[in-house]
Amino acid sequence: MQHKGEIVEKAVRQSGLPLTQLAKRMGKSRRWLYNAFDNPNLSIDHILHIGAIIHYNFSDDIQDLQRFRILEDPRAEENSYTVPSESAEYWKNKYLTLLEKYNTLLGG
Repeated sequence: MQHKGEIVEKAVRQSGLPLTQLAKRMGKSRRWLYNAFDNPNLSIDHILHIGAIIHYNFSDDIQDLQRFRILEDPRAEENSYTVPSESAEYWKNKYLTLLEKYNTLLGG
């Protein structure tokens, strides 16, 4: 059986989005995120919500999500739950991540 929380944690950490920002966007606490990462049966709704925020499609990683996969349109360029890189939300997230790294480097 797959440990959904561990799969989600790996993707979140690879995204570079700080846990504080993710928790804030979800309306949850950091403690909730850590508990979610420890949960082998994390709900599909939470997984999809996290995936939308970090721009990651979990349907290839989590077997239960394959049932919820959107039917592929052969004419569509991209079939995923992610937001296109041209969107304002994507660039806002990228900016906030870089700003936090910059502030960390400055020691603040």
